[in-house]
Amino acid sequence: MNPLKFVKDRPLDIIAVGRLCIDLNSNETNRPMEETSTFTKYVGGSPANIAIGSARLGQNTGFIGKVADDQMGRFITNYLKKNNIDTKGVTVDQTGAVTGLAFTEIKSPAECSILLYRDNAADLKLHPSEVEEDYIKLSKALLISGTALAKSPSREAVFLALEYAIKHKVTVFFDLDYRPYTWTDESETAVYYNLAAEKCDVIIGTREEFDMMEKLLNIDESDDQYTASRWFSYRADLVVIKHGGAGSIAYTKDNESHRSGIFKTNVLKTFGAGDSYASAFIYGLMNGKDVSEAMKMGSASASIVISRHSCSDAMPTKEELINQMETAVYEPVQG
Repeated sequence: MNPLKFVKDRPLDIIAVGRLCIDLNSNETNRPMEETSTFTKYVGGSPANIAIGSARLGQNTGFIGKVADDQMGRFITNYLKKNNIDTKGVTVDQTGAVTGLAFTEIKSPAECSILLYRDNAADLKLHPSEVEEDYIKLSKALLISGTALAKSPSREAVFLALEYAIKHKVTVFFDLDYRPYTWTDESETAVYYNLAAEKCDVIIGTREEFDMMEKLLNIDESDDQYTASRWFSYRADLVVIKHGGAGSIAYTKDNESHRSGIFKTNVLKTFGAGDSYASAFIYGLMNGKDVSEAMKMGSASASIVISRHSCSDAMPTKEELINQMETAVYEPVQG
């Protein structure tokens, strides 16, 4: 069962909106960042990673975002182009804003952290005037992520993109991507997350992210079924709630639920799993797979990326994804 419908005969499969930054991943693993001397530079940011993952799988992919007018900004734009991502919607900041940096610490396969520099970040300067209706209507799907809602004018740019998507029957995916350091407080976060989610067809997030959104409702103890049913009263057709090593569960509007397990792998790091899951999951759904099979594709992609040093560079090709699904050990999760 796949509840989603996509408008055919559009040149772009998916456009992602939001964060474009630099990941600096520790080369010295199994030690704290205080003892790390060298890092490797990659393109990062959740929507960027998902877009790159989509393009690697053969999707015609575009991006709407803003980069700094510096070497890092040019590095990001060039990388997107090398990965066959359309950059017509990527603009260059002229206010002196800088590229956001994410330093990653790999203490152990289970203990990883990210140190972020997000002050005056260029991606949050994206203005509504830089979101073009004619560009969005070229796409079958739009991906937004929560980080882009954290500050104005990026927040308003995302809401405008959502309105254009709805107007032109573009299916909207919302990757919650909650990063508390970007926000003023949890109330502000919950308000804008909830307002955006009301306009989305598919919502993907962790149990903790959905809990954050529900805090304003004064719900003492939520559960997955309640969370999903709440969004089905708006536009959502599909709600995916991730539980880390316990897999994920997807709910559809017809009261069906689907559980996804995990593929065994040699874990190097934990970050990147969510982005790789989303890119392959969306790819599966857009190519007619039922929800269970698309979730399995997402899990396979995640297992590849957490075994590699980067997030963006690690995104698998279609051939690598199929090979992982055929050769890796799959562990179903019992409900």
